[in-house]
Amino acid sequence: MKSREISLWLDERWYAALSRQLDGKTVESQLQDYLDQLLRRLPQDQYAKISAEIQEEEEAAQRRWEEERQFSAFHIKERGADTYFRCDRPMNDLNTAVSLRRYLRQEGGGKVDSFPDLFPDRQEISAGEFDQMMQLCMENPQKVTGVFDLDFDKREFSAVHPVDGWRTYAMKDVSTAAYQAFRNGNSSYEQRVKRLQSCLSGKELPSAGHLSAMDISFEDGIVALEDRLNFCLESNDDVRTVLGGLVRLEGPDDWINLYVNYDCAADRVCDALSIELHRTDGWQEELAYPLNAAEKAVLLRKMDSYCQQETGKTLKEYGAQLLAEDMAPPAAPSM
Repeated sequence: MKSREISLWLDERWYAALSRQLDGKTVESQLQDYLDQLLRRLPQDQYAKISAEIQEEEEAAQRRWEEERQFSAFHIKERGADTYFRCDRPMNDLNTAVSLRRYLRQEGGGKVDSFPDLFPDRQEISAGEFDQMMQLCMENPQKVTGVFDLDFDKREFSAVHPVDGWRTYAMKDVSTAAYQAFRNGNSSYEQRVKRLQSCLSGKELPSAGHLSAMDISFEDGIVALEDRLNFCLESNDDVRTVLGGLVRLEGPDDWINLYVNYDCAADRVCDALSIELHRTDGWQEELAYPLNAAEKAVLLRKMDSYCQQETGKTLKEYGAQLLAEDMAPPAAPSM
């Protein structure tokens, strides 16, 4: 959309005199009103055509701007309080790690009382909106470039990655990696990213509420349950850490069974892991671990891979077969 600037020169004395006579309006606004009146003297069809073209161009520019906008989202737990916010700018592991180091060391431009204070342009969001941003990050990382869960009480740094889901590290390791990434001032951005990744490689932690691809494996095949497919997860120390305080194994022979269901009709992972807690004295309890969007996305991929391994069909194909069999009429008895 092209525009032309029209400049007018007016002696300051004329400008001051006119301003005093305009009852709070400006000379510029009055001139704009007069220009609008001139435009409306154009033939009606010509005025309507040009107005429609301008509106269409403005709407197209607005759509392009919306498409190109990038976001990042944060959940901060500090001193027992939870804060969720969104930034209308791209944040990734590298610049978030630098921000974390700056906050922990209170470097660069004065002290701040909380990590969110490093983002004056932030917008508060709800926990539900944070989960939606997490899902979009898994689906379209060019739009939502980063989703982070920083627990300053536990000193853990968790980030969503489109392939692995959650990755969690100790904050001290992330801070050190940020320092190493910027040691050489002449390094390119890509070199700094690689150095950060290299420093953090092998230092991932299992973390409560952050089920990651590395924690997930299945056993005992797939069980069809009406319109759902049931998968049994292997229970190991890392998975039990992810379950956090939800499950406590008190005796040496206590154990848990973990299950996740796939809804065939909706083509999605169900909202929670089912947990069966068994104690040595025979006492049993059923619990549920709610899944967030990143965990569901990673589980869906792992379930699909396991389904192909077990059945030779994709999860969607196998689920559709199950639904078709359920809806098929019973065979007529043979005479």
